[in-house]
This record gives sequence, C-alpha cells and structure tokens, in this order.
Amino acid sequence: MIGIWLVGGLITLCGALSFAELAAALPQTGGFYAYLREGWGRPAAFLFGWSQLVILRASALGGVAIVFGEYFLRSLGLDPVTHVIAARALAAAAIAGAAATNIVGVGLGAGVVNISSTAKFLALGGLIAAAMAFGGAHGGGFDHWTIASADPNGATGSLGLALVSALWAYDGFADLSFAAGEVRNPQRNLPLAIIGGTLALVTVYVLANLAYLYVLPLDRIRQSPLVAADTMMAIFGRTGAVLVSSLVAMSAFSSLNGIMLSSPRVFFAMAEDGLLFAPLARVHGRFKTPHLAILLAALLGTSLVLSQTFETLSNTFVLAIWPFYALSVAAIYRLRRTQPALARPYRVTGYPIVPALFILAVVWFVANALVTAPVSTGLTFLLILAGLPVYRLCFAGTRTGRRTSSR
Repeated sequence: MIGIWLVGGLITLCGALSFAELAAALPQTGGFYAYLREGWGRPAAFLFGWSQLVILRASALGGVAIVFGEYFLRSLGLDPVTHVIAARALAAAAIAGAAATNIVGVGLGAGVVNISSTAKFLALGGLIAAAMAFGGAHGGGFDHWTIASADPNGATGSLGLALVSALWAYDGFADLSFAAGEVRNPQRNLPLAIIGGTLALVTVYVLANLAYLYVLPLDRIRQSPLVAADTMMAIFGRTGAVLVSSLVAMSAFSSLNGIMLSSPRVFFAMAEDGLLFAPLARVHGRFKTPHLAILLAALLGTSLVLSQTFETLSNTFVLAIWPFYALSVAAIYRLRRTQPALARPYRVTGYPIVPALFILAVVWFVANALVTAPVSTGLTFLLILAGLPVYRLCFAGTRTGRRTSSR
C-alpha cells in the first residue's frame, strides 16, 4: 500500500520536473494546451481541450463533489453509505455553489481556494501528528501490520488499478501552468512552485497513509469509505471524526472552486486560436467571467454525480488526462530538436531519463487499464477520439486570432 503511494509519487515527481521545463520555456495561458500545440500541433491541442469539455472537467467535478457530500454527512454524524441520496444531493449543491462563486468573480473563487486549501493541509498535518502521538494507545501500532493474501496472477492488474487511484490524489501537481500567463516572473516561479508543491504533496500523502496504517488494521482500512474520519474516530471519538470530516469537506469544496477557476483558461486559449465555439468562451457582461463554460461544466458534473460512483469518475479522469500529460512531456524531446533556440531557464533534471520514466509509466498503466477494464477504458478513449472529426469539420481551417474580449 505504501509502495503504491511512493511509486505514484515518484512518477508524479518525474512529471513535475518535466513540466517545470515546459512551464518556464512556454509561460502561456492554457498550460498543457500550449505545450501540446507547440509540440504536436493544433489537432493534439484541440483534443486536449475537447477532453476538458466533454470528460475531464465533469469527471473531476463529480468525483470531488461526491467526496464533499460524503464527508459533509459524516460531519453531521450521518453514515453516507446509508444516506446515498442525501450525499449525492449535497454533491450537486456543492457544484452549483462553486459555479455561482466563480461566475460572480475570479477573486471570490480564488479566496475560497486559498482559505480551504490551508485548512486541508492543517487537517492532514493534525491527523498525522495525532495518529503518531496517540495511535498506539488506541490499539494501533506498526506491529499489527499484515500482508493480505492475493492471487499472484492478478497482482499486476491490481497494482495498476491501485496506481490509478493514487494518481487521482496526486493530480493537479502542474495545474498552476493553466494560469502561467498571469504568474509574475514565470521562468523562475513556475518551476519552483511545481517542483516544490509536488514534493510537499507526496510527503503529506505518504505520511497520512502511514498514519492510517498506524491506527487502523488493514482490514478496517479496506472496508472504510472515509478512512480519515475513521482514523480520528479511533483516536478522539466522534469529536475527532466530526472535526476532520468538516475539514475534508471544506477541502473538497476548495478543489471544486479550483477546477472552476483554472479550466476556463484552456477555453480562452483555444478561443484565441480559433479552436473553440465562440459562445463557450464568452464572458459575462457584469462579472467578466466565462459564465457559459462554467455553467456547462456544472451541468455535466451534476449529471455524473447523480449517475456515477466516485471510483468510476476518478478512474475515468485519470485515464483521460494522464495520456495528455505524457504527450506533453514527450513534447520536450521534440521541442529541443525543432526549437533549439527557445529560452529554457530551467532544464529538466535527469534528462532524457526522467521524462522517459514518466512517459513509460503512463503507457504501462493505460495498457493495464485496457486489459483489466477494456470496456470502460475503450469508451473513454473513443469519446476523446471523437474530437478528431469535430476538429476536421469545424476548426481545421480556422486561423489563429486574438479575442481580447475573452480574457
């Protein structure tokens, strides 16, 4: 279990080191969209934006909203397993609230993200400290760790599926690049933020899972839908569970606002390149925010919340976006060859091995998903590839054009 978190963290760190070079060399609004466009051309960039529109934003919103709903119920002392409808209704309400917040103004949405993100790290830090200090006195301790029996023939597939879940938690490590065009001194600050933030993220998640294992037996962890709350329940009783559940719910609402805040910048960049239907990049006359794009994402996210499980949404998101991460990292090799004069204030440490490790890891877990879950994985990729005829029919002949009203 800890090995999965460490391997996922290593893969993510390889990606962060690689994206740091891309972000410093191409500090443009849109992030991954810009890297794909410069490295592989407009069709690849359009497919990423298309995936954001039809899969990624809705899946991310739906998955995070379900976490909000379940932990919010737990903070009220209710079991989300027996109150599924209430949890889904709260999840839908959270998406609506995040959409309204970001339509009213970017500053309000950013403020919510900053406050609740601080609460998230305080909650995890407090949980880790409490578990290590008091876990042993409540029946915990490393001496109760056991190795669960498993079918060795299915070990590879199980590890791959578990890795997808870990990568869901680590995702967002390079999302700052979406707003690269608005970062001060991006050549210096983007690499520092991406690499430093990733190291902090990996450290916190590994320590948190060590804390869970220190307090709870593996069988309890396996059966727990809300392991953070159950850990604090074991140490401090209901008061601890309510506190950490409240903070996790706040953290999830922060993530919803972050998704609403960052993704529209991809649509702005696409609109400027003539690769997006103009209404989706239209800004509100009063609030100056992309209200139509936000409303569309909210509607899609709400529909998934009411029809899909957290596991389905998180797996769909990771399998849809991480191949684009790998393609973006692969652009490093191409850009070094085609644009050798491009200013690169930061060059990826361990080149060419580090980017290659990231790409190979993504190829492996995508191939594993195709073998272990061929129907759902295949449908995800078919939906992504459906963007190619859309591009050919609607946007292949368009020219780049700056739309200042979209900003």
